[in-house]
Amino acid sequence: MPSKLPFNYTTPTGERFEVEFELHPDTVSAMRVSQLLERLMDTLDHEIGILGNTANGDVLQALTMALSLRAGMIHANPEVTGQLCKDLLDRALKSVDNSRRSHDLSGHA
Repeated sequence: MPSKLPFNYTTPTGERFEVEFELHPDTVSAMRVSQLLERLMDTLDHEIGILGNTANGDVLQALTMALSLRAGMIHANPEVTGQLCKDLLDRALKSVDNSRRSHDLSGHA
C-alpha cells in the first residue's frame, strides 16, 4: 500500500494545489480515497457555486460535522474513532501545508 496519495486540485479561482497526502497505514484502497476526495471537492465547488457567497468557516464546519457523523456510524469505541479522525485530520493538514501551490498570473501586458 502506498504511503502517499498524490492529488492535484484547482480551485474555482484558479489556484492549484499539488499535494502528496500522507495515507494512514491501514488505508485499504488509495484509489477509492482519491475517487471520493475528487467527488467531494467537485460537489463542494458545484454547491458553493449555486449557493453563492458562503463563508469558509461554514464550509469547514459542515465538513467536520459530516466527519463526525461518519465516525459515529462506525460501531466502535467513540474514543478510538475520535482519535482516528484527529490523526487523519492532522495528517491531511500537514500534507496541505507542505503542498506546492500556484496561481496563474492574470492581467494585460
